[in-house]
Amino acid sequence: MSEFPEGFLWGGATAANQLEGGYQEGGRGLSIADRLPGGKDRFKIVSQPDFDWTIDTDKYTYPNHEGIDFYHHYKEDIALFAEMGFKCYRFSIAWSRIFPNGDETQPNEAGLKFYDDVIDECLANNIEPVITISHYELPLNLAKRYGGWKNRYLIEFYETFARTILTRYASKVKYWMTFNEINSAVHFPVMGQGLVLSTGANDKKNVFQAWHNQFVASAKAVKIAHELRDDIQVGCMILYATSYAYDSNPVNQLANLQHNQDFNFFCADVQVRGAYPTYTKRLLAEYNLTFDDLETTDGDLALLQQYPVDYIGFSYYMSSAVETTGSVTDTVAGNLMGGVKNPFLKASDWGWQIDPTGLRIALNELHDRYQKPLFVVENGLGAIDKPDKNFYVEDDYRIDYLKQHIEAMAGAIDDGVDLMGYTPWGCIDLVSASTGEMSKRYGFIYVDLDDQGHGTLARYPKKSFYWYQDVIKHNGLTKK
Repeated sequence: MSEFPEGFLWGGATAANQLEGGYQEGGRGLSIADRLPGGKDRFKIVSQPDFDWTIDTDKYTYPNHEGIDFYHHYKEDIALFAEMGFKCYRFSIAWSRIFPNGDETQPNEAGLKFYDDVIDECLANNIEPVITISHYELPLNLAKRYGGWKNRYLIEFYETFARTILTRYASKVKYWMTFNEINSAVHFPVMGQGLVLSTGANDKKNVFQAWHNQFVASAKAVKIAHELRDDIQVGCMILYATSYAYDSNPVNQLANLQHNQDFNFFCADVQVRGAYPTYTKRLLAEYNLTFDDLETTDGDLALLQQYPVDYIGFSYYMSSAVETTGSVTDTVAGNLMGGVKNPFLKASDWGWQIDPTGLRIALNELHDRYQKPLFVVENGLGAIDKPDKNFYVEDDYRIDYLKQHIEAMAGAIDDGVDLMGYTPWGCIDLVSASTGEMSKRYGFIYVDLDDQGHGTLARYPKKSFYWYQDVIKHNGLTKK
């Protein structure tokens, strides 16, 4: 048996915009996720110059509107999580459910009450809530009227939102994260920063300004949280893709080092260490920028230094390889990013390279760099599940994927890594963020809903449900 530390937080993860539904119920306002069309071309559509956040139901479907209707099924779903033995459940609070336009001064009480009920249901089932404050669901008004996170006004609006929910829930919720996959804006700033081409998504100055504003907002949230509760834990959350130089060519080795700095470490360096790293100068220079081009204040930098995050949450699905000479032409897809094909790895149904050893490497790299607790808050296999006539799915491929990654985590713990917990992504089937599909399934629980929105929404445990139940029961993998 590979046993994990006592108190290890086994659980699962979701996001409000991908499962809640009820998108116009309870006083909720619209978010940017409500404007993302369904289908594999959703990123191509929102990357067009004329994309203006308009809903066009004649041309597109919008599966995020319904999600899997967690809004009305949360008690049933949390009961299933409890049956698996979850110690924690990572979910997000929809900003527009609390502040419908994002810039109000008074919150929507109906939205707050909904999360009261969700949190209380978790606690009644001995499940620790782990809350992401902002998970790809910026209020639409803040994207349209203010141009997204490049606007410093959003620091103030986020602070109001964070103060409201932290004050309301801090006595019940110990674990928080400020921004989901904050570094994903390197490749696609629409999700995390609310930037599209018409509001300057292709101008890296806007992306770096948006990051700076988010760093400041994150520090403010840490400050608020620590003033409310001594033992509260507020983490950052990054997308981590272990990266390899394709070969021993020194050019590729250097490119890989810089890629790691720019993608895997930059946002964490600022939020964990409390200051911009020295390589910021080189990174900005690549886009003909200097730090003076950004709107910052001495107060901002002091705040970053005084209120770094308490732990590092990260998603890990895949690794990448860096090749800069042009000698390799085979490419693969990935989590908001792609790259050259690694010949040593297999890929998922969606072309994401499967690399459990890369997770052990990631855990060691992050722990060696920061010496802070780590939390794997997303990991999983998106696959086409084919249920039998009783809606039972024999998803041995998912079990195999998760088993290998849990073994990698056990190895990292043996290496001395301080690992807090593990919340596989999409613990119940939900709408995929990257493709807007239900058919790209991650869950331990099958939801009867297809890509066109047809189905009963009934929930059915998969084979992996019972396997994960056993993992949690034994606090690790058994050797059987």
